Amino acid sequence: MDNHKKATANTYPLELCTMPGFAGSSAYYLRYEDPHNDSALVAPEINAYWRNVDLYVGGTEHATGHLIYSRFWNKFLYDLGLIKDEEPFKKLINQGMIQGRSNIVYRIKGTNTFVSANLKDRYDVTEIHVDVNIVQNDVLDTEAFKKWSPDYASAEFILEEGGKYICGYAVEKMSKSLYNVVNPDMIVEKYGADTLRLYEMFLGPVEQSKPWDTAGIEGVHRFLKKLWNLIIPLTLSEEETPSPKESGLELKTLHKTIKKVTTDIENFSFNTAVSAFMICVNELTEQNCNNRHILEPLVVLIAPFAPHIAEELWQALGHTESVTTAPYPVANEQYLVENTFTYPVSFNGKTRFMLELPIDMDMKTIEQTVLAHETAKKWTEGKPPKKVIIVPKKIINVVV
Repeated sequence: MDNHKKATANTYPLELCTMPGFAGSSAYYLRYEDPHNDSALVAPEINAYWRNVDLYVGGTEHATGHLIYSRFWNKFLYDLGLIKDEEPFKKLINQGMIQGRSNIVYRIKGTNTFVSANLKDRYDVTEIHVDVNIVQNDVLDTEAFKKWSPDYASAEFILEEGGKYICGYAVEKMSKSLYNVVNPDMIVEKYGADTLRLYEMFLGPVEQSKPWDTAGIEGVHRFLKKLWNLIIPLTLSEEETPSPKESGLELKTLHKTIKKVTTDIENFSFNTAVSAFMICVNELTEQNCNNRHILEPLVVLIAPFAPHIAEELWQALGHTESVTTAPYPVANEQYLVENTFTYPVSFNGKTRFMLELPIDMDMKTIEQTVLAHETAKKWTEGKPPKKVIIVPKKIINVVV
């Protein structure tokens, strides 16, 4: 068909060739290898260097459709001898869907009165989905609800004890029709972008579908504040003081976190990496850590997860270049060797205190150390024990 015959004074020519959309969207990764080549999609020697894509990440619906076309074109080009690999991608990850947590209000039939969730069984009600952005921890903002729709401007409410309207909920696909789409701008405005990033990673394994729950964001936000409060005091001292020597516990906490997070990144286990950061910050806080040689590597380590707060902390620590230019910390296995064990010390089967002892301590010395402890003297009342049972790296029980 002559395309020019389709054009008139008031129209544009019709595009009758769909080849660019079909092939272009399926083989674009090859063009990235050699974008300035005017004579070929990709030069053979350049493709021999770059080869196929290391990792493809995409949602199941998009990835499935795209992969069919990509594999078709890749195999076609491979059969022609134009590229080196028969398959386009070495590894595929389909990230799970973030499901919506819908909120539901209950209108008494034939009225404009809404009854709280725990009282709805007393009435004949109709369930109505409500905008999750006017609900906080399942508590409805009744004034915002009245403004939400003209139909509800005159709404009345039967409330719970305490004067709250509690909504019902359901976990469903995020949809505008169910009013459960969460506006990320609102989350960022209230909590910051790093909280949103960490929370999405913390929800669960990347390949599983996970329900969104705004209430859970508070915990992640508290963690970031705890991280801030751990490091900022170190930056506020008026004088430059020598950094104290790192304790064994601090080094162990830092390096086990480096090892765990590094492994989790390689395995795309971002939720467990965030958990490791939380454990690390809790332990360093309990250890009253104010050591630059411990806290600076922690800031670098968390930068890919919470880049904004990491950048601010890095500058507060006195650095003029970006945290992204800092060398990535490497775990030192020597700090992960277990040299001690914390024994629960029991008297007649009841644990009374904990005692950290070297792993290689002999039985006789362990017994002497336990009985010499101040707390032990209280429970033995100064009398020699009938028996001391020691299970290495498990428990110590004193029978009196």
